[in-house]
Amino acid sequence: MTDEQKKKLEQKLWDIANTLRGKMDADEFRDYILGFIFYKYLSERMHAYATRILDNDKIDFTDIDETSAEGAAVLDAVKDASVEALGYFLKPSELFSAVAKRGEEGAFILGDLATILSNIERSTMGTASEEDFDHLFEDLDLTSTKLGRTEEAKNALISRVLTHLDAIDFRLDDAKADVLGDAYEYLIGQFASGAGKKAGEFYTPQQVSTILARIVTTGKTRLKSVYDPTCGSGSLLLRVAREVSDVGDFFGQEMNRTTYNLARMNMILHGVHYRNFDLKQEDTLEHPQHEGMQFEAIVANPPFSAKWSARPLFLQDDRFAKYGKLAPSSKADYAFVTHMLAHLDENGAMAVVLPHGALFRGGAEGVIREYIIREKNWLDAVIGLPANIFYGTGIPTCIMVFKKCRETDDVLFIDASSCFEKGKNENRLRDEDVDRIVTAYRTRNEEAKFSHRASVAEIAGNDYNLNIPRYVDTFEAEAEIDLAAVAQELDQVEKDMAPIDAQIRAFCAELGLESPV
Repeated sequence: MTDEQKKKLEQKLWDIANTLRGKMDADEFRDYILGFIFYKYLSERMHAYATRILDNDKIDFTDIDETSAEGAAVLDAVKDASVEALGYFLKPSELFSAVAKRGEEGAFILGDLATILSNIERSTMGTASEEDFDHLFEDLDLTSTKLGRTEEAKNALISRVLTHLDAIDFRLDDAKADVLGDAYEYLIGQFASGAGKKAGEFYTPQQVSTILARIVTTGKTRLKSVYDPTCGSGSLLLRVAREVSDVGDFFGQEMNRTTYNLARMNMILHGVHYRNFDLKQEDTLEHPQHEGMQFEAIVANPPFSAKWSARPLFLQDDRFAKYGKLAPSSKADYAFVTHMLAHLDENGAMAVVLPHGALFRGGAEGVIREYIIREKNWLDAVIGLPANIFYGTGIPTCIMVFKKCRETDDVLFIDASSCFEKGKNENRLRDEDVDRIVTAYRTRNEEAKFSHRASVAEIAGNDYNLNIPRYVDTFEAEAEIDLAAVAQELDQVEKDMAPIDAQIRAFCAELGLESPV
């Protein structure tokens, strides 16, 4: 599929999404359209798998009589194989295309649709994939009055959306083309654009994700594992996978239930097998779900300066104990950092987006920051990003990069605050900006007014304050004024004005007035 065809597909999906937009907010209609796309994906994948395993028996999956004993026996065999291979099962009558066709013909499908979505989850019960499908469709509320005042109106709207989606070929048979995954990412980004502050709960701008992903994969072609403690929609984890040939396993945790569901769908839509991702829904700081595990790559865009309990009991927690101080309850930034460091493998790399305050705030944060630099030498780089590039907030942000086994004892500072294209609502990092930042990180070259390698002694001299202007001087001196040239210009102005001045004096003399010149 060409880029132009992809863009047309994305626009078509967005147009379909907008058939619901007038009824509800962006973050609400997101759950419907993405849920239906996911259902279509599961159906097409189920159909393709069943066709493949029934090929030798010359049986067409969609022609199986579900009411006959023979048909039921075949479906039982297909179900066992499908749940093992795909993690779920759908009967022929439950496939997306079958339901869409019934809706297009005027049948009432809302009841069937609700049952089918529930059946998908039930088909996984007692199996290895149960946790990955548990309550996956709970945000797709087909009874909501926002879909229509009457059952008929709701049914008509949903039928129209399913019919439009059914006409789209997502080319799942092309193993090299992640068409549906790309389209899904596009829609998530579009919804984030219209969701204001809520967007930060589930989406990191693609350009920022790319920087984080390229940083933690520097020098590597494969990863054993990647982890995101605040994984949102899972887009950041999947972006890391694009930068290497293979990722063994994906791990993540997300507190928001709706966003957690979105992340699981996103994983499956991108072809990540249910056995290769482990996403949990809980508060990462208060109730970590991957205790004792370490990961080769860690990426995160935690909520900026979020509140947390900072209970004294946490001073006994291995994630925080060595620092002697807890991040303040009003700002959890360093609680996330130290949590991530506890999970970072010895040969791993970690990149996290933080507000600029994390670079220079004192108190407990200053103590933790100093320990990381002075005692451990884990801080690898600090990258200043442009302001207003995240949805829902205009505050300036930075990327802090950490490694436990570093080959250098200096810290690279990059000031990329001016590397952006101004947008209508948010600023945007361009591809050339991303490349410049990543190249500077990988080469560790110094460039005037852009990058600088600071020794630990230099940082210590600044009391472990990492404020970027202390290390990268971006001050532009004003051009020296040529006084002689200015005097010459003034002389010329006087010469040009002389005839006019003479006319004014003559006119005033005629009237008996005092001349102003």
